[in-house]
Amino acid sequence: MKWISCIIKQLSKLPLSVLYIFSDIIFYLIYYVMGYRKKEVFQNIKNSFPEKSEREIQQIQRQFFKNFSDYIIETFKAISISENELRVRVQHINQHLFEEAQAEKKNIILLTGHIFNWEWINALARIIPQKNCHPVYKKINNKFWEEQVLNIRNKFGNISLEINELPRHILKTSNNGETAYMFVADQSPHISQVDVGITFLNQKTPVYIGYDKLSKLDLAFIYCDIKKVKRGYYQVNYYRIYPDNEKFKPFEVVLKFHKLLEKTIRKDPANYLWSHKRWKNAHAIKQEI
Repeated sequence: MKWISCIIKQLSKLPLSVLYIFSDIIFYLIYYVMGYRKKEVFQNIKNSFPEKSEREIQQIQRQFFKNFSDYIIETFKAISISENELRVRVQHINQHLFEEAQAEKKNIILLTGHIFNWEWINALARIIPQKNCHPVYKKINNKFWEEQVLNIRNKFGNISLEINELPRHILKTSNNGETAYMFVADQSPHISQVDVGITFLNQKTPVYIGYDKLSKLDLAFIYCDIKKVKRGYYQVNYYRIYPDNEKFKPFEVVLKFHKLLEKTIRKDPANYLWSHKRWKNAHAIKQEI
């Protein structure tokens, strides 16, 4: 597999202007030839936006597949992209929130959703004052691709943590404002773990609640609002999530995160990962909040 990894790395060094030609080809293949999950994507968008016409839904669907193709190529490019290029292509707004958390001596839980391109915010580790930055991930069954993903996420000084390693790591780490944990927090739980659900985008939605348990600790929660400015350029706006009272109530962080995420999606529906089987196990929800 080493030779495949070497080829991938060398190809990723091509300019994005060239790689986007491959993105256009991928879009044509998955949208017009393969029809990759077109029915599922259409239905997910339709259920989320019942007020939209069929034509509007089709437009969102088509643009989603263009963005999805760009995401594939941009993630591929992330293997070799430089810090300087990412600083040009990704603008970070409200960085002072990280300085405030450090001054408060509170470690950070950074929450984002499957908004394109979430893989490009890993360079944040070079910008924020926190010394330690840990992307949190779920184990991938394929060893080769897990290695590729970890190589991307561990660039720029990050140290990825598998989700099962996280609780012990947080308890062992001093809460001194020097550590940030990065969650893609709209993961859909496995059916065996479906318990809590919310109303999200007009649908009953199973939600992952692991990060909510951390709200009992004295940590700073920050939401990442990712916006695609144009092809290859993004803006990330950071918002602090505060409790209504002195401390977070159970599931308060879950509800506030999903409210912010829904607002992000409604601003640009085509930039969300609609092919994700987000609502597949909604029937298994035991508790709605």
